[in-house]
Amino acid sequence: QVQLVESGGGLVQAGDSLRLSCTFSGRTFSVLTMGWFRQAPGKERELVAGITGNGGRTYYADSVKGRFTISRNNPEKTLYLQMNSLKPEDTAVYYCAADRYYTTIQYRRQDYDYWGQGTQVTVSS
Repeated sequence: QVQLVESGGGLVQAGDSLRLSCTFSGRTFSVLTMGWFRQAPGKERELVAGITGNGGRTYYADSVKGRFTISRNNPEKTLYLQMNSLKPEDTAVYYCAADRYYTTIQYRRQDYDYWGQGTQVTVSS
């Protein structure tokens, strides 16, 4: 059974940094495309960053490009999201997700099969 557990969220000030982690248990991690999504109150859940199984390809939403970095450690079955220069508009619940079918990065929420419980990131101005 697949389980994803996020950690690393918190309350920070604008301009600060945070690193989110997502630990994975269950089936083979290294073959799964992974993504970080976020959902702010009243808004749709959106893909922030994605990474292929071997880490060879990444994707970033325009809103975080140049500030966020997604990475993974396959032997340790952990996914990371380094967030720098945080802005108040980055405030949201952040979720990690795994896609068991596609080897390319998918952008839609419904293409991901496994989800963590989410971790709150709050950025004050």
